[in-house]
Amino acid sequence: MGIPVFILAGLLVHCVFLASIFDIYFSSPLVHGMTPQQTPLPPPAKRLVLFVADGLRADSLYELNSSNTSQAPYLRSILENNGSWGISHTRVPTESRPGHVALIAGFYEDVSAVAKGWKENPVEFDSVFNQSKYTWSWGSPDILPMFAKGATGDHVYTFCYTAESEDFGAHDAAKLDLWVFDHVKSFFNSSRSNQTLFSALNEEKVVLFLHLLGIDTNGHAHRPNSREYKENIKKVDKGIKEIASMIDNFYGNDGKTAFILTSDHGMTDWGSHGAGHPSETLTPLIVWGAGVNYPQKVKSQFFEDNFLKEWKLEDLKRLDVNQADIAPLMASLIGVPFPLNSVGTLPLEYLNNSAHFKAESIFTNAVQILEQFKVKMSQKKETTLSFLFTPFKEPRCCHPRRNRPLSDSEQINFLKKTRLYIQQQRYDEAVSLCKTLINLALEGLSYYHTYDRLFLGLSIAMGFVGWTTYVILVIIKTHTNLTKTVQTNNKESTVLFYGFAFVGMIIVFFLLIQTCPWTYYVYCLLPVPLWYAVVRELPVIQDLATNLLSLHIGQSIGFLLVCTLGIEILVFSFFYRSTLTVGLLVFAGWPVITQLWVQAKTTALIWTLLCVLLAIFPLMPVLGREPNIPLVIAAGLLTLLISCFSLAPLCKSENKYRNNEDMKVHFYQVLSIALSTYVVSSTHDSLKNKQGLPVLNQIISWMTLVSSSVLPLLSPTFLFQRLLSILLSVMSTYLLLSTGYEALFPLVLSGLMFVWIYMEQEALQHYGLSLKPKLAVFNFAYATDITQFRQLHLDDVRRSFFFVFFIVTAFFGTGNIASVNSFDPASVYCFLTVFSPFTMGGLLVLKVVIPFVLVSCAFEAVQVTTQLSSKSLFLIVLVISDIMALHFFFLVKDYGSWLDIGTSISHYVLVMSLTIFMMLMNGLAQLLTTKRLEFPRRTKHHST
Repeated sequence: MGIPVFILAGLLVHCVFLASIFDIYFSSPLVHGMTPQQTPLPPPAKRLVLFVADGLRADSLYELNSSNTSQAPYLRSILENNGSWGISHTRVPTESRPGHVALIAGFYEDVSAVAKGWKENPVEFDSVFNQSKYTWSWGSPDILPMFAKGATGDHVYTFCYTAESEDFGAHDAAKLDLWVFDHVKSFFNSSRSNQTLFSALNEEKVVLFLHLLGIDTNGHAHRPNSREYKENIKKVDKGIKEIASMIDNFYGNDGKTAFILTSDHGMTDWGSHGAGHPSETLTPLIVWGAGVNYPQKVKSQFFEDNFLKEWKLEDLKRLDVNQADIAPLMASLIGVPFPLNSVGTLPLEYLNNSAHFKAESIFTNAVQILEQFKVKMSQKKETTLSFLFTPFKEPRCCHPRRNRPLSDSEQINFLKKTRLYIQQQRYDEAVSLCKTLINLALEGLSYYHTYDRLFLGLSIAMGFVGWTTYVILVIIKTHTNLTKTVQTNNKESTVLFYGFAFVGMIIVFFLLIQTCPWTYYVYCLLPVPLWYAVVRELPVIQDLATNLLSLHIGQSIGFLLVCTLGIEILVFSFFYRSTLTVGLLVFAGWPVITQLWVQAKTTALIWTLLCVLLAIFPLMPVLGREPNIPLVIAAGLLTLLISCFSLAPLCKSENKYRNNEDMKVHFYQVLSIALSTYVVSSTHDSLKNKQGLPVLNQIISWMTLVSSSVLPLLSPTFLFQRLLSILLSVMSTYLLLSTGYEALFPLVLSGLMFVWIYMEQEALQHYGLSLKPKLAVFNFAYATDITQFRQLHLDDVRRSFFFVFFIVTAFFGTGNIASVNSFDPASVYCFLTVFSPFTMGGLLVLKVVIPFVLVSCAFEAVQVTTQLSSKSLFLIVLVISDIMALHFFFLVKDYGSWLDIGTSISHYVLVMSLTIFMMLMNGLAQLLTTKRLEFPRRTKHHST
């Protein structure tokens, strides 16, 4: 298999492994075909007003300030005198789209849907808005359209400001909320002169939705503990007071309006969200008005947190809910059918109504969730062979004496018994039975949703092991002297091929009769060709086993133990960044352990110092840090200093034409660094003074980003000149994306990479594998023409491990990129401040990739200077990263806290992305180091 074909096959296999996690853990939970369920009794409210303060943390609203007063005095008085309150617990990912879907539709959208867009519906779903008679909504163009588009008929109306208004660098983002409040007031005023609108507003089952984005925008721009964030809460509080008063007056204080205030997600102290930190998952919930309980006084209540004492609310009953529970609460208050896909449980303690109404409402809730369970079960039953189908069984924890399926007859028994209790006015027993049924139905839904998880997981694991084994065999067969060439028996080969083809046909038949999705065919058939390729190399395996048995067994076990320990350290570093520090300190002692320092004392000393310097970064705080622009400026000035010192080699060049052109490129790069340093300083000053992002700075930033990908290709291909050119180009972009100490990271990392190249030369000479080439005149352009590559040595495993370790250090050195919330939105402010999730996300990914590029280019230099083919070392790297990926695949879980679940999945996705990246970076590094764009030469015209 040639290198391009092998890389292509590897990319394809790893893309399948990466995609599989979304099919196994993140497939859509939605089912269709249920009938709407509605409480038969008249509702307490005719209309509902939903205020969603985007990005509002629970503690920011409930806590008292230093003068013992609330940031939101009106809402504080409501929860103390007029309504019920609690904490709404959100789920990962804590983003606006899934948060609003949970609030308004009652189900938790799968993560993959977030990537499909904020404004569009990747899947059709029902919502409270869809079930209402009329819904009017005001707010962000990123949220409102998705509920209007999914609604049947023309009864959901949206009023949005422009997307450009969502500017993190604006003078005051609270203007977004004031826009909403002003437009709601003018809307009601205009209805007095519009009979059609006036009549519609006086209908029953009306929803008014106010999406308030200012708090979220101010939180991103200034942090939640800032004056701007707190002032925004005050403005929202005042606006809610005015809107509530105006609505009550409009309807003549008829007492038929219910109000709900909540948030889609919280926010970390450093102004981001997306992960499972309590500051992101704990949001406020205050409900008041028609059909809502008044504050309930209590003497004591127990919660694991200490918030009640901090907020001085110990004597008022706190009613916590899951975010999806708010949808059935809204449906119950205004008497609309529960959203078809809702998995929320109606929080009865919020209702101020008769016991009969509560029992009927929770019964409707139970039937609605049971409908989903029945559809899910019948779907799974239809697509599974009858003798293989295992129905969901009632857990023993519910009824210790029985463990039987929640069959049709069992469901009917539950419903009959509940209906009998309601008829006999035994409402408490009816409610208790309904809650049991809801819990069982939800467990059953989860059971059928994850029914194929073990089967798919085993298929992927077999594929992983097969692929890794095949790569190891390729390394041993083509790049080492451990085995001799073995002639393959054509007859045996044919039998083997037909044997595996037969296995593949059985799998296809098995999947076909179960009408499985096409992705199942990919996951289940992938191990077949991989294991066929492995079994074909059986003579190589036998030959290898014979050779290994002849070696000293102690050495072999020792080598395996060291390899295992190294991979475990890499895995551990994903959980604890400080592990990287320990690893780098061990690396610092490498020259002493191997006696390399004897032949290269100066290089070894610099290596040790740079390892120790780099070891500091993983110990630095990653989350919650304040921007430190002076450090970014210092990094820019240090880069300028380095670029000035590097002028000497260019000045000594003999080719004057080349020298002039190279000097121009170098000058452009120096100018780019200087401009980037200036832009970072002036942009953050401008934003600090609330003057927005200067247009000139924005233009310079984007031009720098574009030019940084071209300039290295114009520089000489001599080893250190090209690597320095790459550093200067990416550094100009990295500075623009930096907000603190991380700006120094690429400088220290690239310094260590330069020394690593020298150290590998010393190691090569130390083991007598090759003569030491002159690195100063080494040219990348001619390195690829080497026809005689040496075979792999045991020390090359160490080289590959160094590369993987440096890659992981590049990823985690300045932050935990496995966590969405570790990104600081301020990093992209030199490029844009108007909210654009995909552009911002792309820039943040670029920031992560830049150190990766530096390490990849250094590794390319190590490969060519140690006379190894780019394929041989890379294959060892592939094995190391695949073993890590398999490790994380088995660590993925869907239980425990949302932080644990999110982390386990993001680790697997990250290590798989890293492997795919490394394949792509292998090609990119070759392009960046070997190719050169030529300047067009000017033709001199001589006069005759």
